[in-house]
This record gives sequence, structure tokens and C-alpha cells, in this order.
Amino acid sequence: MAAFDSGSNESGRSAVEEVVAVEEVAQQAPAGPLIGDPMALGLPTFIAGSVALGLVLVGVVPATATGASLPIILSATAIGLWLATIWAAMLGQSAVASVFGIFGGFWLSYAALVLGLTHNWFGITAAAAQSTQELFLVSWLVVVVMLTLATLRLPVVYTVLFALVDLALLLVFLGVNEASTGMLKAGGYVVLVFAAVGVYLFFNMAALATGGPGVPLGKPLLRS
Repeated sequence: MAAFDSGSNESGRSAVEEVVAVEEVAQQAPAGPLIGDPMALGLPTFIAGSVALGLVLVGVVPATATGASLPIILSATAIGLWLATIWAAMLGQSAVASVFGIFGGFWLSYAALVLGLTHNWFGITAAAAQSTQELFLVSWLVVVVMLTLATLRLPVVYTVLFALVDLALLLVFLGVNEASTGMLKAGGYVVLVFAAVGVYLFFNMAALATGGPGVPLGKPLLRS
């Protein structure tokens, strides 16, 4: 009978009152994934993929090793950005989810492009490989320019980041179009620069997450 006893405990509250109190605390506590900052995951994985791609473009690996960055891009960057997208969406952060989702799509499609061309997955002939890469680069350049213009109300450091991504895509497109190693290397250096901007943004997130003041992000170029 003791197991079903609803009498008072040592604190003077009945078992029913104890259950109600626990339920009230549980309802007030934030749900598991609905807390925190998605940038804590999105930024480091974005940085890793950017550094890997930038080093490939500047020639750290042989020109034939075009897939050298794919282990990082596929297993860390793309997956990490999609998880950050879901996290942000669950928090109701539409703009953050959009940015991470767009870049997650870019990295995943880049991996599909490289693997598809090297393994002939899509039936693209060698003669059409260059135009296929140009199509890829122009498509994503349009999307990222759109993103850049649509987020001018964010602090200026984000505008700088997106503008650098635009510039990198343009330089790589010109490098592919003109078969210019110099343009490709220039694009690679710009990729490394926007990876550095990502590091700066991560320091801001880490400072805020650990109870300190954030780093200056600059005023938005466009104000309401």
C-alpha cells in the first residue's frame, strides 16, 4: 500500500503536489534543441570547408587532386551546415536558417559536381565539362549575390563575407572560362580571406556564449 500512498512527505507536501510542481518546472524549462546558437556549429564547419577548398584552388595539392577537399566538405561542412539549418529553423531564426541552408546546398552540390565529373555520373562528356562548371558557378553566383543584397540590414561584417563569396565565385568562373591558373589561385586566396571573416564571426559567437562582450560587427549598410 505504501507505493500508492498519497499522504504528506517530510516537507509537508502531498505526493500529488510534488508531481504538479515537477510538471510545472518541466513546462517552464526550454526544450532540448530549442536553445543555443546555431552559429556554434555552422561557422566552424563552414570555415573548415572554405579552408580546404581555398588550399585546393591555390595549388597546395596537385591540379589532378580536385577531390582533395571532398572528405571535409561532405562529411563535415555539408552535414554541419544542414544540422545548423535545422537548429536555426527550430528556433524560428529564418534568416540564419536561410543562410546556412543556402551554403549547405552549395557545398553539397559542389561535391556532387566534382564526383559527377570525375566518375562520369551524369553522362557529361569531357568537351562539356568546362561549360558544366561555368553553369554551376553562374547559378551559385546569382544566388549568393541575391543573398548579399537581401541581407544588407545585417551588420556590415556579414555583407563583407557574402561579397567575398561573390568575388571568389566570379574569379573561379573567370579562371574556368579562360583556363587561367592565375584567376583560380586568386579565387582561392579570396576563399581563404572569407574563411578568416568566418573565424572573426566565430570569435563573436564564442565571446557571447561564454558571457563576454561580442566583437564589433559594424553597422548595417541599409537601415529601416
